[in-house]
Amino acid sequence: MDTVSLSSIAPIQSERPVLVQTFQLRKVYHTGFWLNQKVVTLQNCSLQVHQGETFGLLGQNGAGKTTLLKILLGIIRPTSGHGQLLGKPLGDRSAKQRVGYLPENPYFYDYLTGWEFLQYAADLFQIPRNLQQTRISNLLDLVGIARSAARHKQLRHYSKGMLQRIGMAQALINDPEIVFFDEPMSGLDPLGRYQIREIILSLKSQGKTIFFNSHVLSDVEKICDRVAILARGELLCAGALDDLLGQPDRYQVRIRGGNPELLKQWIPDLNFIDSSWQGHLKTGSPEFVASLEDMNAQLLTMTLARTTLEDFFVQQLRQRGIYTSQ
Repeated sequence: MDTVSLSSIAPIQSERPVLVQTFQLRKVYHTGFWLNQKVVTLQNCSLQVHQGETFGLLGQNGAGKTTLLKILLGIIRPTSGHGQLLGKPLGDRSAKQRVGYLPENPYFYDYLTGWEFLQYAADLFQIPRNLQQTRISNLLDLVGIARSAARHKQLRHYSKGMLQRIGMAQALINDPEIVFFDEPMSGLDPLGRYQIREIILSLKSQGKTIFFNSHVLSDVEKICDRVAILARGELLCAGALDDLLGQPDRYQVRIRGGNPELLKQWIPDLNFIDSSWQGHLKTGSPEFVASLEDMNAQLLTMTLARTTLEDFFVQQLRQRGIYTSQ
């Protein structure tokens, strides 16, 4: 696949309002004893997020994802460049009332119950007490926490997954127009990741606009409408998954039996998984099927597949010399 640049992707033809827009954002930190050393964490970053989109910002640890998110939220200021959030300049206080946010490593007061914590968050947004009970109950149902547990169990007794879910509930307490999640699947086991992913998909079905950072590419591929890749503070590419990954152009096969050395001639990435050989067919599917009997192999499944987001991500880094295989 050829390199995909920002300029090579046509702008989205959408009449939906733009909720997030940035122009040439740059952030430089001064470090060292005399603050005479410069560290550029973000440079020339321009992007758009439309209403109702689920937008995923991808990158390695230290790529600048959290820096960009904090600039969008007005937590830190850019060194140069500008942008808008919900039609307001970045950092505008009135826009913050309409935003939800879950940081990567949230800190919750250990001795509050989940219900008390959500009530505290509701008070910060000046939500009337007569509305709080219904809203908190509905949010607990959404994130899958029992109301009785939320009322009586202190946060210090919550698991990592439960804390992520209660954090998501507080990010939604003000019924925000756009929700920001910073690495929402970080540190979770497979079941916890699945549960968080289902919550995000539920929000997506409600038409919420979601912006989240992640390096868990398999989850992003299942959730997002559009993605952008950030590396060393620079936005490498952005677009819809179909634009970036293309249409399915090869076959993924599962085979039982056969000689692995012969199979590898047809399937270069052959792997033995779940009692079967699996991989992507190089070329010539009719000829391959015809040769299976000679190889004493049985075809279990053959499905069209396209480049994965993980493969595309690594390819983008390699083409820029950011990542090289050992």
